[in-house]
Amino acid sequence: MTSIPLAEELLLLAYDDQTGKATGSRIGLDLGMAAAVLIDLALAGRVAYVDGYLQVKDASAIGDPIADAVLTKVAGDPPHTPAQWLQRLRHRLRTRVLEDLCARGVVKDVDETQLEYIHVHRYPTTDPAYEAEIRGRLAEALTSEKIPDERTAALATLLVAARMEPALKLPAEEVAQAHQRLEEIASNAGFAGGAGVEDSIVRPSVALVVATLGKAISAALGAPKVS
Repeated sequence: MTSIPLAEELLLLAYDDQTGKATGSRIGLDLGMAAAVLIDLALAGRVAYVDGYLQVKDASAIGDPIADAVLTKVAGDPPHTPAQWLQRLRHRLRTRVLEDLCARGVVKDVDETQLEYIHVHRYPTTDPAYEAEIRGRLAEALTSEKIPDERTAALATLLVAARMEPALKLPAEEVAQAHQRLEEIASNAGFAGGAGVEDSIVRPSVALVVATLGKAISAALGAPKVS
């Protein structure tokens, strides 16, 4: 199956297949998706983290309309830090991603008008194959010692940074262990405070982008609430 953008992967994980409603933190998902677009550009060798800023290294399109629009914006705007780009990109990004998924028949837009003028949109899944592939990759990463690929390691890092572990739909007694494994994957990839980027299982240029974006998401969300 052809891979889909990381932002779409996050969104499919966050939205309930049946109800079509988002679960978990809305701001966490929006920040995670903004970071995901930039990470896809880093994976494609288009952007890099240099001297505190995200910079374009190759302005040629990668073939994804949303990522290519972001690439053009990053190339044309003054330099910004990863944290600044997250805030600039997160607005309306979810709508764009949902529109693309609807156009391809992955989810459908269910418009439920309430009180004759309040429109409530739900996005139940119509093609479960994509999400099944994503969850399969994550399940393998969580339960085996096999080193995940760059995209799966980046996805694991985004799930931790955006506090989206509930999207894994695990039994309550398994959540803490899953969180620990996700952090381990991020650390081994050089995306967190463990391994240095020179020891990363992924390319150092990608590791730097993912690490800085992950930290920016965590900072934007603030300290987790203690239950």
